[in-house]
Amino acid sequence: MVTLRDVAGHAGVSVSVVSRVLNSDPSVRIRPETRQRILDSAQLLRYSPNSAGRSLRRSRTHMLAFVVPDVTNATFTDLVNGVESRALDHAYSVVLASSPRMQPGSDGFARLLNERLVDGVLLQKGDEAPLDLVARALSHPERTVLINSGPVDGVTTLAIDDVAAGGLATRHLLELGHTRIGYVGGVPTSDTSDRRRAGIEQTLAAAGLTLPPEHTTALGYTYRSARDAARLLLSRQPAPTAVVVGNVNAGIGVLTEAAQMGIRVPDDLSVVAIHDIWPAITCAPALTTVRLPMANLGAAAVDLLLAGLEASAGGGGSTLPTSSIVDDPAPELILRASTSPPPTA
Repeated sequence: MVTLRDVAGHAGVSVSVVSRVLNSDPSVRIRPETRQRILDSAQLLRYSPNSAGRSLRRSRTHMLAFVVPDVTNATFTDLVNGVESRALDHAYSVVLASSPRMQPGSDGFARLLNERLVDGVLLQKGDEAPLDLVARALSHPERTVLINSGPVDGVTTLAIDDVAAGGLATRHLLELGHTRIGYVGGVPTSDTSDRRRAGIEQTLAAAGLTLPPEHTTALGYTYRSARDAARLLLSRQPAPTAVVVGNVNAGIGVLTEAAQMGIRVPDDLSVVAIHDIWPAITCAPALTTVRLPMANLGAAAVDLLLAGLEASAGGGGSTLPTSSIVDDPAPELILRASTSPPPTA
């Protein structure tokens, strides 16, 4: 195993200088060519630092926890990839957790930070959990970033532009000529659903239209709950000629239930769902979606969390909680076969 002493001998400098250079000590004063020689020696000898020893010295684990409600949910795939990729850029590893025993308020969640198993936590809360209750259950809010949530007092939060996503889906349907547009939403405690609905209502209002209560549901984002929601909406008269579905998993459920009811998509009903995952392409018909910058969201959350940890470690105390929105790139309409102009009389 290559040691600091080996690198120092190869570069012709002291062990302490090598240690300070490789640990990016800003106070070390050496010539640029000496610094480069040390870096070249470390690369040539394939020096790898002792992570366990470094963690003990710095009181850092260089581990982050990413807690999601359901690791099998395909809408989290890009989010996880964004978190892992950016964490690796910062020489951090990520522990992924989705067990109910790892949710805020549980012993498992508290141990992550109380016992210094990780340096910080990125949390995507479940839709059923009220945001304010989750925030109060956090044992170390200063070392936690809530993803796809917010704002909430006392915790740093980061979300995507759900309002813009709902508006984009609605504008697409309006441009096709639809005026009776419904919304298949998440459960009442889902703040993402609230924001997406707000985008729909604002866009309809700009067109001189409203979102009638009888054309909305709040049963949840799951495939099963969306089938129930679709049967409820499409049994009412007059039924909507188009629906925005707050989540792509629910969008697939709406397609399934419409087929069971003998309603043709898109001839009788247009469907556009928020989020884009590969199963949307395999539906019959393929599902029109709104793609969201989930990988960018994950990367930005890591940057936000690590910036707060660095500020705290530097003696300046923890940074004040913030509430931010990732809006670059903007939501993008992915046009497929589930939307068309409304049926004629």
